[in-house]
Order: sequence, then C-alpha cells, then structure tokens
Amino acid sequence: MAARSLQQKLAILADAAKYDASCASSGGERRDSRDGRGLGSSGGAGICHAYAPDGRCISLLKILMTNFCIYDCAYCVSRASSRVERARFTVEEVVRLTIEFYRRNYIEGLFLSSGIIRSPDDTMADMVRIARTLRERENFRGYIHLKTIPDASPELIDEAGRWADRLSINIELPTEAGLRRLAPEKDAGGIRRAMAEVRLRREASREVTHTGRRPARFAPAGQSTQVIVGADGADDRTILSQSVALYASYGLSRVYYSAFSPIPDASKALPLVRPPLMREHRLYQADWLLRFYGFGVEEIAGGGMLDLDLDPKLAWALANREVFPVDVNRAPREMLLRVPGFGTKTVQRLLAARRHRRLRYEDLAALGAVMRHARPFVVAAGWSPRGLTDAAALRARFAPPPEQLSLL
Repeated sequence: MAARSLQQKLAILADAAKYDASCASSGGERRDSRDGRGLGSSGGAGICHAYAPDGRCISLLKILMTNFCIYDCAYCVSRASSRVERARFTVEEVVRLTIEFYRRNYIEGLFLSSGIIRSPDDTMADMVRIARTLRERENFRGYIHLKTIPDASPELIDEAGRWADRLSINIELPTEAGLRRLAPEKDAGGIRRAMAEVRLRREASREVTHTGRRPARFAPAGQSTQVIVGADGADDRTILSQSVALYASYGLSRVYYSAFSPIPDASKALPLVRPPLMREHRLYQADWLLRFYGFGVEEIAGGGMLDLDLDPKLAWALANREVFPVDVNRAPREMLLRVPGFGTKTVQRLLAARRHRRLRYEDLAALGAVMRHARPFVVAAGWSPRGLTDAAALRARFAPPPEQLSLL
C-alpha cells in the first residue's frame, strides 16, 4: 500500500474522531501569551467547536493519532475487524498539524484520541510525547485534551495530566453487562480505577505542602467521560443513575451523551436504527437538572425514559401540578429552581431583588425568566395564572406538533 500524504491521513483520522463527544474546553486555564513567547489562547474559526459555560466558543483540532486498534469493540468504527481505511500519524506529524492550524488561526487547542496500537502503554506514551513536545519544544500554551487509555501505567497517566488541561476516560456504555457484550476486551472495573487515579492525582495537585509550595499542576480542567446512548437496551433512568454515581465518585467535570450512530461496516451486534437525537438532547437537559437544580433521577426519569415531547423540567412541573403556582415573592430558592423558565442566574437575581421590593410580573422577564414557560407556574404582585392550570392543555401547548416530532 502506497504511503498516505498528511492531508489523506488528516481526512481519515479527523473523520474517525467525530464519534467522540467528550470534547470540551470548559475549565481550562487561560495561559497568558502577551509576553510573545507562547502560542495559543486565541479565538477564530476551527475544526471542532466546543463551548465553555460562559458561552465562549473554543476551536479545537480534533483527531485520532491512529484508527488502527487491537481491540474489537462492536460500536467503534476503528475496531480491529472493521474494514475502514486505516491511517496513523507520527508524533511529529500531530505536533506539526497543531502548530500549523494554530498559526492559520483555525484552532486554539488540540483534542487527541487514538486507537490502541501494540499495547495501551505504547499508545499512551506516544500521546504523552505529543503533548510534551507541544509544551516544551513549541511552547504551545493552548488547550490540550488527551483521551487517556485506562490500562496504561499510572506513570504515563501522571505525565499526561502534567501536560494536558483535561483528561478523559470513556465509560462507553451504561451497564457492565452491555460493555461485556459489546466490548469484551474492556473492563468496567479498570476504567473506574483509572478514573479514581485521576481524581486522586488532581486532588493531590491542589494541596499545599507545609512549606507553602504547590505540587505540579495536573489536568486543571478536570476529567470527563462519554456514554453511548442506544447501542444497548439501557433506559434513561439507568444512564442518568450511572452519571450521578460518576460525578459523585470521581469528581467528573462532565458526562457526555452520544446517541449511537450507525457506523461504516457495522457489527451485527448493534441495532439497525439510531435512537432519536432528541433523546440525547433530553439527557443533557436532565443531567443539568441533576447537577444544578436539585432534582433526583427518580423525579425526572422514574418511568424509565424521558419524555421526548417536553424538556424534563417542564414534564416534571406538569406531572406535579399540585405544587404550583409558586409565589415568587415568598417561595424558597429550592422551589424557584423548579419553575419552568427559571434558570439558576434568574433565581439568584430574583432572590436579591425581592429583598428590596415585591416583584411584579413584568419584573420577571427583566430578571431573565422565560415567561412563555414560567407564566402558568408563578404568582407575582398583580399576576395569577387563573385559567392556565390544566396540565393536559398545557402539555398540548408546549409539546411540538406531530410533523415536527417526525424529524427528531
């Protein structure tokens, strides 16, 4: 087979990387490049767009180091038995691409994953060498996210965390039974042990010694993971329960949900039809409610599956119509957070404003509330929902029409 050009490799390995959703930049350190000695931390058009919590768009070069792999995970386009085109970057080629894409103002960071070649340690060593070369030789100060290999040695994981802003280890599937069936060479226990090791090293890096010195930085933007939705029979309650456990046990920055997508040369063990993309979207909405709004899994996914017609907060409000309307001038923060159309910042502003005066209906929109959703669920000075209380009528009002649902 003739040697592939760098552009041919890029086409193959960038396309293969698109299946990994755990690509985000929130929490990265903004390294100061004003001294003129560093590269990175610049805006501009990019290859992959990730978004920070403050809304900043982060452009990343998102590639695999190689799509050769010794594992045969049924859901992976790069599995050993797949007949897709194969390619492999050298360490120097990835470094060169990253610097050239930055200098063209395409990116401000790198997301690097890889198939497993030869062994987990050999693969991880090459990925670490890329990050180290960018930092030390090229003085690259942009964002680096490395997808770590769970079975790699602790020493390599430790070095990866010293050069990268974020590490991620994919949990892959919602249940151990699903992982055994679709990825028999992977071990759920090993993945969790690797996550625990990253958490311990991150915590140790934030401790100050008795002399006042801080240890070397380690993955300051944290660690994340991805779970594939719809490749096995796990319901949304199972998926969200796993996420709650992962956040609590390993201090994850994010859990990413990736709707299973049919892949080239697919395994017969996989379903023929992808789940609706709206299911992935609802899981992200539910994840936010669990993390920041005080909801429990059983409250929003007690029936097993999330409602595709309505966002989970609105679905909960309609199912618990008896606790509404909420008086915005008297209700505690915990209840205000459950009002559809009220975000965490809106509630914060509302609590501050009502200390000085009684709030009226028109004040709520000024504070950031989405009144189209909130109006039937609140009482304010001069406002009562009156006839806007019937759950069935409200569901019909908020649910998308059938022709729109057919596109989801």
